[in-house]
Amino acid sequence: MASTRNKNTPINYKLQQNQFKHSEDYTTYKYSQYGQAYNTKLPGNGLNPAQIPGNQLSYNSTNIESFLFGINSTNLVDPEPVFVPELRQLNSANIFERGPVFIPEPLVIEKNQRPFPI
Repeated sequence: MASTRNKNTPINYKLQQNQFKHSEDYTTYKYSQYGQAYNTKLPGNGLNPAQIPGNQLSYNSTNIESFLFGINSTNLVDPEPVFVPELRQLNSANIFERGPVFIPEPLVIEKNQRPFPI
């Protein structure tokens, strides 16, 4: 029996494939909420520590992790060469600029100015 619904028409098939393509683009977008930051910076003044992926902190993060875990450290046949990490230089994102700190000269701390712990 022939289908009488609009489900099997070529136009609806193209619409469905277009919807699949858009949802795939949305979930695999490089800078989405699950992806990486557009401009990665370290947290500065006024910000809490962030979760930064290892590949944003260094160029050879996998090799650094293998070195820290001691992988291939006891290989006597082909010893590991001297390891040199390749770190990225990241700027800090500051909410406010920190002002200068004024310390009196000479700095005298008197012992009777704070309560004695019991």
